[in-house]
Amino acid sequence: MKKVVITGLGAVTSLGEDVPTLWRNLVEGRSGIFRIERFDPSGFRTQIAGEIKEFDPSKRFPKGKVGGVPLRKLDRFLLYALWATEEALNDSGLLDGRVDPDRVGVIIASGIGGVETLEREVITGYTRGYNRISPYLVPMMIPDMASGLVAIEYNFKGPNYTVVSACASSANALGDALRLIRYGDADIMVVGGAEAPIIKTALAGFSSMRALSTRNDEPEKASRPFDAERDGFVMAEGAAVLVLEEYEHAKKRGAKIYAELAGYGATADAYHITAPCVDGEGAVKAMLRALEDASVLPEDVDYINAHGTSTKLNDVAETRAIKAVFKDHAYRIGVSSTKSMTGHLLGGAGALEALATVKTIETGVIPPTINYEHPDPECDLDYVPNEAREMEVRVALSNSFGFGGHNAVLAFRKI
Repeated sequence: MKKVVITGLGAVTSLGEDVPTLWRNLVEGRSGIFRIERFDPSGFRTQIAGEIKEFDPSKRFPKGKVGGVPLRKLDRFLLYALWATEEALNDSGLLDGRVDPDRVGVIIASGIGGVETLEREVITGYTRGYNRISPYLVPMMIPDMASGLVAIEYNFKGPNYTVVSACASSANALGDALRLIRYGDADIMVVGGAEAPIIKTALAGFSSMRALSTRNDEPEKASRPFDAERDGFVMAEGAAVLVLEEYEHAKKRGAKIYAELAGYGATADAYHITAPCVDGEGAVKAMLRALEDASVLPEDVDYINAHGTSTKLNDVAETRAIKAVFKDHAYRIGVSSTKSMTGHLLGGAGALEALATVKTIETGVIPPTINYEHPDPECDLDYVPNEAREMEVRVALSNSFGFGGHNAVLAFRKI
């Protein structure tokens, strides 16, 4: 079976507009959660988010167009996806034109796509008339357009589509890409996730579900996975993109190799539209399938980047699932949730946390779970509380679970 490795990384989040800045802030335990500034959130139960400030896409795309479309017409989620892709491709050395475009595919996932465009144009229709709706509405709204624009901009002609599975979307995308390379359908896959949900409608929707933290007076302490005083997740925006490559192909061109994507497992809870299965059954099966796919034993795992949303139900269910899979070894694994710092990128979360897992393997540093102050008796694992930890990580998992009962787990291995 073909080995698949990671040869490029790119990201934009509220903790930084590039991977080095993001990683430094994660290791230092900084929070990227602030009061929302894009609009006045005063009338909302939740008024905080992982919002990217002063983002200027022209710094990376000075011609003012991408894929033939003016930057000013692109939905924010597309701008984030393109920004992260450009960094990942530069990092991988793929912009020198020496690869076969027919052998390079793209899967950029998104949970909800261009909702900022959709909200704006619905308002236009109601207030100014439906004949005033932009012709860009549909192409800027549909989630697959990130993959399409990347292909157009860089002339990548391999497999190209998107994945939508809520908060598991970009983890599923990475799993699909792994299999496409293994099957021989591509040598290289540009894979990730992007989300830009910080709009009034999305904030109101998640708030009405009572899913979001309302710790508005202390934004930096609002995302507190596994802590007994957690009260909901914190919505965030951004993108992360990874370049996956067949190992021999990467070696032949002298690419830098960060780690191996060794395994993938995906399941469904078939339980509830938003709540996880109480005993974590679906998550258990997804982790076991990822381990089996990677040909590693549970006791080989050193680190888990947890889904860790900071919600009452998820954190307990995930803890139970980890203990069910790893038994006594669960207490010897470093488990951390980088959502404590980045917030929750929804469909982009899986790719961002996969990136963080890859950096953990590369650097031998586990980022912390910040705001872990009040231990929850039902969450009793080693969550790497509040401070990063130096530790060799040979095998790691990245967990992603989504509304609808979607579970996706990725297994990474040191090369």
